[in-house]
Amino acid sequence: MLRIDEVTVKYHSLIALDGVSMDIELGAIHGIIGPNGAGKSTLMDVVCGGKKLAAGEVSFEDKAITKLSVRTRRRLGISRCFQRTSIFPELEVGEQLELAASRFADHGLDEIIEALGISSLLDEVANTIAYGDQRRVDLALALLGRPRLLLLDEPAAGLSVAETHAVFTHLTDLVRDRGITAVVVEHDVDAVFSFCDTVTVLDLGRVLASGAPSEVRTNPAVIKAYLGTAA
Repeated sequence: MLRIDEVTVKYHSLIALDGVSMDIELGAIHGIIGPNGAGKSTLMDVVCGGKKLAAGEVSFEDKAITKLSVRTRRRLGISRCFQRTSIFPELEVGEQLELAASRFADHGLDEIIEALGISSLLDEVANTIAYGDQRRVDLALALLGRPRLLLLDEPAAGLSVAETHAVFTHLTDLVRDRGITAVVVEHDVDAVFSFCDTVTVLDLGRVLASGAPSEVRTNPAVIKAYLGTAA
């Protein structure tokens, strides 16, 4: 589905990503974890088109997309949720969902609303609902248009343990049902190891380890650099 090949990103003299390579398999939920400053959000920017590469290539469904704009990649089927919600705060939830569904000519809005459990929020102004509910609305917006690749940058940020579990449960059900491939950057490692098919660990802009959750969680280098002895 997605191939990241020897990608390097620089901010002046700072190297944010250093020769990162990664394959995202079709239909997988692929988790990205690592310490602060490891390059996780930069990697998401690279995939959606928000960062210029110093070196390397990005391919989506066997087509080079390295030079394509964010808008063009969205039309190709790459959608993203950011660390901060990108909902319209002054609009009612139902109104903005209907506007987005109309824009993408997506007739599956009712299915998304039901799956995410947000039907009771439709008449509420978005900035008056709880933060966890805002995250679910944000996810609903990202799912409209039936993207083939969904990028989620810390979807559980600011949520309780119970809310995190609910969001990942909804996410898993939706991407499986809709045949979506998902890449998830998340600090809640328990959620990542519980729900993701594959996990990649970044450290200092490089891939430290990648594989099945059980393999990554017991990897000595990952434990030393990130997880600690409690892993």
